[in-house]
Amino acid sequence: MLDFLVSVFTQNGYVAVFIVLMICGFGLPIPEDISLVAGGVIAGLGYANVHVMAAVGIVGILAGDVLMFVLGRHYGERALRLRWVAYLLTPKRYALVQAKFSRFGNRLMFIARFLPGLRSPIYLTAGMTRRVSFFQFFFLDAFAALISAPIWVYLGYYGAQNHEWLLKWLDRGKFIVMAVAAVILVVIVIYFWRRSARRRALLKLRQTRRQRR
Repeated sequence: MLDFLVSVFTQNGYVAVFIVLMICGFGLPIPEDISLVAGGVIAGLGYANVHVMAAVGIVGILAGDVLMFVLGRHYGERALRLRWVAYLLTPKRYALVQAKFSRFGNRLMFIARFLPGLRSPIYLTAGMTRRVSFFQFFFLDAFAALISAPIWVYLGYYGAQNHEWLLKWLDRGKFIVMAVAAVILVVIVIYFWRRSARRRALLKLRQTRRQRR
């Protein structure tokens, strides 16, 4: 798959990378990480600029995700009348997505980026059920894309001349991306928890002062 995508991207450049990544967002069985790595490889071989490639990767990812969310938002359950949507969002997957929503809440929009096979069903369900506003969805999804996409692109860039090294780090890259995302998520959770704790403490202090008066 990697060699095939490198060949296609070499011949068609940024446009091909964008289209493939957008199609990935529709749930087609094309690995997003391999597509990003392939984009990085052609940059490493001199056919593209690696920084522009990282930006194209982010935009392509978000384009596919937004289209899935908007599709669910606009049509609701009527979207299931489309065969490929019904195939993508089976009753079993829908139940699994609902379970993850119950567990993670809106944070699932961030976590979904690191759940291959469930990204599209999650974004589609988020739109259909209207559990998440478009702003929340886009902010969290974009934040996750800003973490994952550059890592894969630069991995391909630095491994373009050494396929053995690149193939070895492809598997490790998944753990690196997830580890970085987990650390950032923990930091965010701690930040908002402390912020909420300060607000509660300030509110309690104000109430105490009012009672003394």
